[in-house]
Formats: sequence, structure tokens, C-alpha cells
Amino acid sequence: MRPVLRVLAADDELLARRRLERLLGAMPGVEFLGACASAEELLRRVGEEDCDVVVLDIAMPGLTGLEASALLPEDGPLVIFATAHAGHAVEAFEVGAIDYVVKPVEAGRLQRALERARRQLVPEGPAAPARLALETRQGVLLLDPAQITHVEVDGALTAVVSLEQGRVLTDASLGSLLPRLAGFERVHRRALLNLARVRRLEPQDSGGYLAHLEGGAAVPVSRQVARRLRRRLGLGAAG
Repeated sequence: MRPVLRVLAADDELLARRRLERLLGAMPGVEFLGACASAEELLRRVGEEDCDVVVLDIAMPGLTGLEASALLPEDGPLVIFATAHAGHAVEAFEVGAIDYVVKPVEAGRLQRALERARRQLVPEGPAAPARLALETRQGVLLLDPAQITHVEVDGALTAVVSLEQGRVLTDASLGSLLPRLAGFERVHRRALLNLARVRRLEPQDSGGYLAHLEGGAAVPVSRQVARRLRRRLGLGAAG
């Protein structure tokens, strides 16, 4: 079953905030956390709450939506821009946005953007194939997904780390690989974890974890993602 998405929005215009409140508040599978009047307020709320997705305007006084997106933690929420400024699409995707919705925001278009976020956070669909066909610069490599411990961004490339075949570099993005890897969790915008290969979750003073994996690697999990990970593992909220 797909999880409930916890969504926070930011727009300096009152009418735009009210529209987002109405749309997101009525959308199934969404827990709407509220609409902030500034990017600064949104950044503060993200630091305090378990948030999966933020919906950001671009042109706001003080910090712009683009500037705020760049200040989000790498393991923070996914970003959807909702703005009247269609000319900023290239910049939006450069800072890691997963979608770009042009105002006036329509319910159907916003829902499609949230479904894209949902697929990245918890992929659904048919069982993963027995082998993962991976395009590399040396040709197509076939990997056993069960032997992959984690996947992480490595400069302009993506590194797929396998117990059998070591560290394999590919041009494939995390977003394109996640739906093909059953049992993996996106712990931040730069890494995926194979939950079956996590051997220990070491609590951190920040409220997050350090995930120790088979093979010796350790990948940090932030406080926000740690809560989502606990839900994925069927655990209650940390005491």
C-alpha cells in the first residue's frame, strides 16, 4: 500500500496559499502540514517536522524558492515548484526539483506531481526482474538486485555498490533506478538503501541514524528520513 505523503507548502501570496490549502487538504493520500508565507518559515518547519514533499513558489521576498531548495538538506524532502514563472524550469530541475507546476495550479496536475514523488519514495509495480540490466561505459552489466547494498550519487554519475561486483558506475539516475529495485528506500536525494542489507541502525545525536550495511559501508540517515524509514519498517515513532 502506498504511504501517506506529508506535504508542506510555501507561497508569499495569501490567495495562492489558500488554493494550495484547499487542493492539498482534500487530496487523498496526503497529510497536509500547512502553507508557509515565506521560504524562511518553510526551512524552519522542515527542520522541525517529518516532511516528505515541499511545494514551493519561486518568486518570494527574502529567499526565493530556488534559493530555499538549495538550502534543504540532501536527505530532506523532495521538491515540487508551483509558480507563475514558467521560464525558471531549467533552474528548478538543476537544483533537484522532481516537478514544475505552472500556476494557476490545477488539482489534477498537482496530483500527478505528487504521484511522481510517491513513486520515488516507495516504488510500486510488478516484482523486480531477477537481474538488473545496467548501462555502463564498458557495456551492459547484469547485477543481482539482492546483492546491491546501496546506490549513491558519485559526481556526475551514479555508483551501484554490489557485494558481488563491487562499485559500478552508470549514467542512470537514482530516480530511474528506484522503481526497478524492490525493497530499497530513498534515504536522501543522493542515496538509496537496500533494507535487506542493513545490519544495524546506529542512533545519532541529531535524531537520525547511521545505517551500517553488509560489506562495511555506512550511510547516514537524517532525522526526517529516519522517521519515514521507521514507518517503512513497520516501527512506531521513536520515543
